[in-house]
Amino acid sequence: MVAIKATRLSKRYNTVVALDRIDLTVNKGETFGFLGPNGAGKSTFINILLDLVKPSDGEVSILGNNCQDEGVKVRNKIGVLPEGYSVFDRLTGRQHIEYAIRSKDADDNPIEILDRVGIREAADRKASEYSKGMAQRLVLGMALVGSPELLVLDEPTSGLDPNGAAEMRDILREENERGATIFFSSHILEQVEAVCDRVGILQNGELVTVDTITNLRSSLGGGTKLLIETGTEVNGSLDTVRGLSDVETAIENDETIEVTCTDDAKMDVIVALHDAGVDVVNFRTEEASLEDMFVEYTAGGQ
Repeated sequence: MVAIKATRLSKRYNTVVALDRIDLTVNKGETFGFLGPNGAGKSTFINILLDLVKPSDGEVSILGNNCQDEGVKVRNKIGVLPEGYSVFDRLTGRQHIEYAIRSKDADDNPIEILDRVGIREAADRKASEYSKGMAQRLVLGMALVGSPELLVLDEPTSGLDPNGAAEMRDILREENERGATIFFSSHILEQVEAVCDRVGILQNGELVTVDTITNLRSSLGGGTKLLIETGTEVNGSLDTVRGLSDVETAIENDETIEVTCTDDAKMDVIVALHDAGVDVVNFRTEEASLEDMFVEYTAGGQ
């Protein structure tokens, strides 16, 4: 079943095109990362999902329900952690969760929810006394109420320290394991890389690519860098390496040779150097990070 389906979705503000004919399918049960630089249109897309903004053209549905025509049905199926949220200063953490429980007609235990997001000790403190990170945890707790089928999270680790971000990732994995679909936008790419099945990259309102991180690496020059420490002169052996199938680049940097190649070509490179009389002391591989791929796509590399 499809969790999110956008068909030629566009949004224009006078002469500004915020979204340009977006076609996107997010499958039920996957964790999907939605990426893009500031101003790319990510928040506009999420606001249309939540029926806070009307599209200019096209349509989008959540779990088979049109987001604009069946907004109530949609909201009953999802949990939301929006960017730029506001907590109720006069209400305690417990009261926030109780409010969410009543709104969704759920039977969750407020203290269990607060414990899960790490602010049980602050349950009866007013939200006005919460730090940004605590408020972020509180709103996540409200999103988790009712075990929603889909979680829509906009910058979910904003305001969290590294430990808090790790706890957030654990919660997302747990939610996904119980069957929830996770759709989240983030500029912290290592967070996305740690939990996502697929990612979509938005640039200037256009969806420039949607794929797994593994496939994105493969599409960008193989995505693997082989770092080889040598104990002898390389001399002309780099030309031999460059001539190997599936080798993109090979350069010498001090006593290290850096080779960009596919995974299958790594041992061919080592063997070729050995046959050329180069003493290979040690070698290791580095995969292209999601940040590397993001820069490649958003800087006009594709």
